[in-house]
Amino acid sequence: MKRTLILFVLNIFFGITIYGQIPSGAEILKLVDKNLVFDKAETVTTMIIHGRSGTRTIKSKNWIEGKDKAFVEYTDPPREQGKKMLKLGDQLWNYIPEPTDRIITISGHLLRQSVMGSDLSYEDITENKKLLDMYNAKVTGSEKINGRDCYVLDLTAKIDDINYYSRKVWVDKERWLPLKEERYAKGGKPLKLTEILEVFRVENRWYPKRILYHDLLQTGDGTEYIIESINTHVNIPESQFTKAALKK
Repeated sequence: MKRTLILFVLNIFFGITIYGQIPSGAEILKLVDKNLVFDKAETVTTMIIHGRSGTRTIKSKNWIEGKDKAFVEYTDPPREQGKKMLKLGDQLWNYIPEPTDRIITISGHLLRQSVMGSDLSYEDITENKKLLDMYNAKVTGSEKINGRDCYVLDLTAKIDDINYYSRKVWVDKERWLPLKEERYAKGGKPLKLTEILEVFRVENRWYPKRILYHDLLQTGDGTEYIIESINTHVNIPESQFTKAALKK
């Protein structure tokens, strides 16, 4: 009887360690990146800004290729229509058609400024980098977010020039999406909170449908960023990612 009990306990122990092993932080980030990062994509998005003076809605069409190329064209409302944004590497240009017909260069710390009074920065909107390339990750526990079982991860930057030095992330154990994030400056100051409110399937991966961004340095009730559609089989001409395309 005693021998049987010992074998039973050992079977439970080895079953947990072999078959129920918790993945490492790096393994979890790899699965998250597999969902979130595309080689190229064309999206249609809606941004709903819940600001101090009311709610504004801005629609755009977006093209992204790799981690260094992005192009955004605002399509609605009429007063924003025709405004465009181009990102190449660590530089970004804004085109304002009327009344100035100007191209404005944005770089360095300015990339971390708010886009059109929203809770998203220029980096937030154009980022297509792998988390695994930017952060070291440590699994610190498990919690439920909106009824979903999540791993809790602490991320610390492994590169110098980065907007958010550390993050606390709740990753869905089944869908491998960061359902909630707290983003911090190097000194530990909280900068931003994000929550994925709705998800959808994009071919064989899960992807955020609706995300709430809350810039903790601003007043207001946050900004909803909604992905209306996404096409990952689009052919994007090289001319799309040029300054000439801004004035087309």
